[in-house]
Amino acid sequence: MGIENDIKQNKFTSEYQKLFINIAYTNSYLTNILNTFLKPFDLSMQQFNVLRILRGQHPEPVSINSITERMIDKMSNASRLVDKLHKKELIERAVCPKDRRQVDVKLSQKGIEVLKELDELLPVFESTFHHIKSTEAQKINELLDRLRNVPGKM
Repeated sequence: MGIENDIKQNKFTSEYQKLFINIAYTNSYLTNILNTFLKPFDLSMQQFNVLRILRGQHPEPVSINSITERMIDKMSNASRLVDKLHKKELIERAVCPKDRRQVDVKLSQKGIEVLKELDELLPVFESTFHHIKSTEAQKINELLDRLRNVPGKM
């Protein structure tokens, strides 16, 4: 059982092409798991990412530019995500007192409560990888970090 069976493709032009496709396929697989987990909370993966960024800074506010820099999905529109989270009353927005052009964002009490509720369900990470040893997970993390840290990358 491997990527060949999953996508019904027997040949790849190289191991590097196979690796690229395998990582893309695995990303989609993991995204589907996380989206299923977040659906009852009416949250997208990108919204969840923003909430986690804000929790990491809590109780200090964070600028939208800072959120954008820290997003996992660099193509996400942080301003739009913040608007949606604000409508759901999960965050609070305020004009920055030092720079009136900047909007500061922080978790609301409701946002804190939703994150606590999600934390209770987060064994999804461990259960997704229950068949992989901790040392194997560490090695995969090291390889993925190495993959992204190439001089001259796009």
